[in-house]
Amino acid sequence: MTGKTIAISINASWNIVNFRSGLVGALRAEGYRVAALSPPDPWAPRLAGIGAEHVAVPMDSAGVSPLRDLALLARYRRVLKRLRPAVFLGYTAKPNIWGTLAAQSLGIPVINNVSGLGTAFIREGLLTRIVTGLYRAAFRRSATVFFQNEEDRDLFVSRRIVAPEKAALLPGSGIDLERFAPRPDERAGDGSFAFLMVARLLWDKGVREYVEAARLLRAEFPHARFRLLGFLDAVNRTAVPRAEVDAWVAEGLIDYLGDAEDVRPFLAAADCVVLPSYREGLPRVLLEAAAMARPLIATDVPGCRDVAEEGVTGFVCAARDPASLAAAMRRMLLLSAHEREAMGAAGRARVEAAFDERIVVRRYLEAIEAALSRR
Repeated sequence: MTGKTIAISINASWNIVNFRSGLVGALRAEGYRVAALSPPDPWAPRLAGIGAEHVAVPMDSAGVSPLRDLALLARYRRVLKRLRPAVFLGYTAKPNIWGTLAAQSLGIPVINNVSGLGTAFIREGLLTRIVTGLYRAAFRRSATVFFQNEEDRDLFVSRRIVAPEKAALLPGSGIDLERFAPRPDERAGDGSFAFLMVARLLWDKGVREYVEAARLLRAEFPHARFRLLGFLDAVNRTAVPRAEVDAWVAEGLIDYLGDAEDVRPFLAAADCVVLPSYREGLPRVLLEAAAMARPLIATDVPGCRDVAEEGVTGFVCAARDPASLAAAMRRMLLLSAHEREAMGAAGRARVEAAFDERIVVRRYLEAIEAALSRR
């Protein structure tokens, strides 16, 4: 697999299948082979279905072991030396750091995507300083570093992690507007009102605040349901323990729906989609919900505020503040159905104008062409 090959590396194959299939298809239409460098996880066999050739790169995506990271660097270098791709596209922390350093050591142009800053930048400390140094070393010779919101870009530029002329903005991973489209009403006809939070079950996503807001509201609004959809038992230092979720369900605070490959039926059955995250790159679930004309509630933090527009597509609230979240949810409950529908329609129009997947694909193709011309 040499010559016109593009290597894409992410810390999970499901991310490539769910969020990058449009880019993979566009690259293949341009005549490139696409090598997907990701762990040998259950989603890896599906990469062939979107036109990508899987190359297994085992990695401890949440680990902080220097020895394991150096082993990952060596693993990337062996793989990339064999593939000799025209360009390396990196996403998520480990590929963005160790995959980038390996590619650059071989003279392979690199385009990075910082889709979010993660726990290291939410809870600043020694780990933040270490990660900052690693990003600075990796991004020093990158052709382009894409960011998904202005705050993340400005933070990296101000800390001299990336040069301003290399930092560019993308509207997230883009939304397939045909796949995520308004559909016939699938909400319950029993008079209940369904809030839905979709996220990996991490404390930093605001799970605790969502549950506490439900506790504050359930007596006043007994017809309200508080649904939670997302992967449990995530390998992450801020993962919510399963016992906590079981206790909330037993108390009657939430309906835990497990995780799902296709979130569209759950979005269609929701009256309002909620994301009380502490910080995001550009939250995919809010874009998907808006594309399906659902009103939103999100925190007033980087990433979330780029999608949820106060009083237009939904409401915003303070981060880490259950009372503020409950107040926004109360406002949503007190709106008329017509007012909520207007918010949903405004969200759909916003996604159509600014977050179409075709915008992301075009910018990637332009960045690849520029990187190859400089090479």
